[in-house]
Amino acid sequence: MFGLFAKSRAMAIAAAIAFLALAGALAAVYFISPHAMLRITTGPEGSQAHRFIAAFIKVAEIQHPRIRFKAVPVADVRASAKALEQGKVDIAVIRSDVPLPVNGETLVILRHDAVAIIVPHHSAISSLVDLAGKTIAIPIGPAQNENSHALDLLLNYYSIAPDRVKRVFLPVAEIGPAIARKQAAAALAIGPVGPGDVVDTVASIARVTQGAPKILGFDDADAIVKRFPAFESYDVPEGGFHAKPEVPDDTVTTLAVNYRFAVPIAMPDIVANAIGRSILTAKAQLMNLSPLAGQIEAPDVSDQNPMLPIHPGFADYLNNGDQSFFDQAQRYLYIVGIPLSVGASLLTLLVSSMSARSAKNDRIALRRLIALAGEAATADRDRLETLEQELHEAFVACVEASSDSDKGEQWKTSLAIQHAMRRFERRHAALTAASAATPRATDESVEISPPHS
Repeated sequence: MFGLFAKSRAMAIAAAIAFLALAGALAAVYFISPHAMLRITTGPEGSQAHRFIAAFIKVAEIQHPRIRFKAVPVADVRASAKALEQGKVDIAVIRSDVPLPVNGETLVILRHDAVAIIVPHHSAISSLVDLAGKTIAIPIGPAQNENSHALDLLLNYYSIAPDRVKRVFLPVAEIGPAIARKQAAAALAIGPVGPGDVVDTVASIARVTQGAPKILGFDDADAIVKRFPAFESYDVPEGGFHAKPEVPDDTVTTLAVNYRFAVPIAMPDIVANAIGRSILTAKAQLMNLSPLAGQIEAPDVSDQNPMLPIHPGFADYLNNGDQSFFDQAQRYLYIVGIPLSVGASLLTLLVSSMSARSAKNDRIALRRLIALAGEAATADRDRLETLEQELHEAFVACVEASSDSDKGEQWKTSLAIQHAMRRFERRHAALTAASAATPRATDESVEISPPHS
């Protein structure tokens, strides 16, 4: 019984020490660790996405020396979303019209790419419906399949079977000549207002057709967005895609898809806050390294039905303004420290309770030793043998518990054991002496007289 309590007490103390050591180790790792490593997707070598991510990493690591980034090349935005979903990266560049990662949340909007259907100035095509039965040219590149899929969505909206519009994928420089040779009736390019596929495609067509190409507008853009939330209504300003001649020649409403940084739902708030804040504050520096940074913006926190929710850590920054690293860290210390403190307190109470129980059992053992010594003084030989067995059991229990008892308890136990042993020895001696003094019973001789004859 005493051994069981001793072992339990030792295990509780060991658990408390291990618990506190773990808490200390976690705190040390958090504060002493030189940096966190975040994996981020990037496009194929030489692509616009690859150049932008390289610029972002350079600026972000200067602003946050504790954070390091590892670029993870992916084939396209579809693969980028899948990498985040599978836990292979911590930050992914995703596009709104491709399947979104189920575990992702928005950090920042990187840019808006207009969906431009471009026709030569003399073309009779005035809307997307007029493309049925014709061929459309799409620039070759990492996003060509996603761009073709976007066209499918728009054709479905107008109840046109996608296979009724043939696609040819060509280098941008060859799209203008292909249209001039009647190999294609129009071109589809998706890109930003600024350097990119749309501007290059417009220039290619303008050079060959000797006129300003037209950008088809979408009068029902809002209705399309309600049906396909991957798109957004987008106004292209006059001359947005070509200065001389101006393309478009007036503001035109079209559609757009957006690129954004997505991060896992499980990303700590403090990390999401730091990354999102650094992107917004370093926008000017990023623009010096990549023109694509010009459209970076914060997501709309007032949107009640976002396509991909904003990460709460960055949303807190957008709603409440800047918070210092200490403020953010303090929140985590409370979250982690309170359970650790409660756990340590409970362990202390458990150890104290077990110590008190052990001390109580030590007192019971002492009283039992004294009681055995008292009973031995008057016991007969049979009872003395029974008491000796009980004394042996009590002695074993006291020895097992002695390593966890304090010096005072050990001293008391030692005295009680010596006292009991002396009383048993005296009783044995007394019983032996009494047995020797008692005379043995002798048999009386009986004389038998012979019978008379």
